[in-house]
Amino acid sequence: MSQIATTPPLISLGPRVRKSPFFDATLRCGAKVFTVYNHTFLPTSYGNDAADYWSLVNDVTLWDVTCQRQVEISGPDAFEFIQFLTPRDMSRCEVGQCQYIVLTNQDGGIVNDAILLRVEEHLFWLSPGDGDVLWWAMGVAVNSGMDVNVSEPDVSPLQLQGPKSPLVARDLFGDWAIELKYFRLRETELDGIPLIVSRTGWSGELGYELYLRDSQYGDQLWERVMAAGKPHNIAATAPSMIRSIEGGLLSYASDISLQDNPYVIGMDRFVDFEHSDDFIGKEALKKISAEGPKRRLVGVEIHGDALAASNEEHWDIVDSKKIIGHVTRCARSPRLKKNIGWANVPVEFAGVGTELVVISPQGKLSATVCEAPWFKPQIKIPDEMKR
Repeated sequence: MSQIATTPPLISLGPRVRKSPFFDATLRCGAKVFTVYNHTFLPTSYGNDAADYWSLVNDVTLWDVTCQRQVEISGPDAFEFIQFLTPRDMSRCEVGQCQYIVLTNQDGGIVNDAILLRVEEHLFWLSPGDGDVLWWAMGVAVNSGMDVNVSEPDVSPLQLQGPKSPLVARDLFGDWAIELKYFRLRETELDGIPLIVSRTGWSGELGYELYLRDSQYGDQLWERVMAAGKPHNIAATAPSMIRSIEGGLLSYASDISLQDNPYVIGMDRFVDFEHSDDFIGKEALKKISAEGPKRRLVGVEIHGDALAASNEEHWDIVDSKKIIGHVTRCARSPRLKKNIGWANVPVEFAGVGTELVVISPQGKLSATVCEAPWFKPQIKIPDEMKR
């Protein structure tokens, strides 16, 4: 059994893995640990994860998430191609709107999940999780017979997240940023820097994503946002793994895999068989829908002492020494003062109150399936901020 490392291993730098336009700025702000995500360096810790968690929950934070490498889909058949990639009915997606979608393969397995941005009538961006969505989409396009172009634009996202993020956004862009509806976007400029701003994010708190459209302005944009956020106690942080677990914000390759389908992860509301357009995996998903999924992703409370660290790999769940499932991600919640996480288990073990046995580096741990998410995502900007 592997042991939890007491000191994170170093990561060497080289041209094979990309640095973001904000890389130097994150180092200046104290980024100490990085991972590789979508072939790009992603800061994962600035040294005090608990303090960063509270900054996100109480104030406002800035994240470098250039690792969300955008997949641009354009051309006369761009909409039809998008609809072919996802089981979600896209017919009501307007220009200036964002949608959460899953991308499925011929067996109904999830290739990835993404935020879709409809930038123009025939221009879409996919903002995906960790995985080669660009290559997947390019491969699908080759023999699709559709007039579509799949490419990667010069776009680098930042996330501005936390309950005070609307105040910072208003100071940067004006009152329209406060009025911007959830999952909507707007093209704009800031001091001549071309951007798309959306009311989206992966924090569970109020937030925005700032999509930089010209990488040469990376340092300038970072410093401009940090200066605007200073009166609101802004902190440069990494995406909060703890807050994402609390809020049920799933992570591809951790909580979701190609072996899962939308029914396993509770995303069946994004599967629509009624619209006339075909999509990859439609027949397979119809069968799964009729028969019911064999597994479920569920929230769990893991009992015992506070976890020393989050899990570096999936932890087995056993029943009479037989492996039946696994914990996908888990952590200690500072607000709940509990160990919580997500687990992939057979449906017969998915009911709230079901007792589970988890095999961890700390030994056998007992766990209970519970109601989740623990904190629902914040969506509505308070009226007092709009005055």
